[in-house]
Amino acid sequence: MEFVRVALDAMGGDHAPAEMIKGAVDAVNENKAIKVYLVGKENDINPILSTYSYNKDQIEIVSAQEVIETAEPPVMAIRKKKDSSIVKGLNLVKEGVCDAFVSAGSTGAVLVGGQVVVGRMKGIERPPLAPLLPTEKGVSLLVDCGANVDARPSHLVQFAKIGSVYMEHVVGIQNPKVAIVNIGAEEEKGNALVKETFPLLRNCPDINFIGSIEARDIPAGVADVIVCEAFVGNVILKLYEGVGKTLISKIKKGLMSSFRSKIGALLVKPALKETLKDFDLEQYGGAPLLGLNGLVIKTHGSSKSVEIKNSILQCSVFKEQEISNKIKSKITPAEQ
Repeated sequence: MEFVRVALDAMGGDHAPAEMIKGAVDAVNENKAIKVYLVGKENDINPILSTYSYNKDQIEIVSAQEVIETAEPPVMAIRKKKDSSIVKGLNLVKEGVCDAFVSAGSTGAVLVGGQVVVGRMKGIERPPLAPLLPTEKGVSLLVDCGANVDARPSHLVQFAKIGSVYMEHVVGIQNPKVAIVNIGAEEEKGNALVKETFPLLRNCPDINFIGSIEARDIPAGVADVIVCEAFVGNVILKLYEGVGKTLISKIKKGLMSSFRSKIGALLVKPALKETLKDFDLEQYGGAPLLGLNGLVIKTHGSSKSVEIKNSILQCSVFKEQEISNKIKSKITPAEQ
């Protein structure tokens, strides 16, 4: 059997290495066609890994004795810490040993390392970070949410093309609707970047552009691909996460506020649990850095095993659908 090979940063994130290891074990136990390379300190990994049951052919430890901390300057850390779990994991992708790299570690180091170590595809100006957001209609892709704060119009056009490929072939949405984040629906509204990008998207034959989208319309699922530069995207993502957690917390408190509400809670709990599950970002895995020569996925620093498992499983779909080749085909000769 030919495995989908995933390098996992076992030392990155708030709950490393325990939750990383559990996520890896859960992934290989769910999918027999995946092999995970746990990259990190063997003395920290082995005692935890030995407590689990799994097919020994599906998990391998790759020694890396250094860890890049969140507060470290990313460029300097990538250059100096060659034996770190992030650099070692990215090199496994660069060398073709692994198909993908997953990390909950330093976002800056993963973004810099992805471009410096794995490298951009020919024709890709700026690889975007693109998470899936739960919506009323399913999911939408937010692109970019953290990689390119000072993007140019041509970058946003590429984001739209790359995002369309991802939504069609990974999520299965035919002819996905693309919109640009704006402060109103009218074309004349917005800052200089949005005003300049709007006509370029409208005249782009490779995408199904539907115009501007206001932030309040994102949860309704009005668009499948939501295009913006990283500052706006990151604010949207963090607000989404914060409001979601607050609402769930308020609902739980309300249901427990009186004897009558507790009885009602028992009746509504199964349906409510299933509904709220759709709005749990952990269910959708991490955010891929699209447009590289290999797959790099960044998960939340606070990721638990569920998000790690889903991020690893996400890599399998990416490879099966040959997303990298399909993204390459979307970049026109003029861009290359």
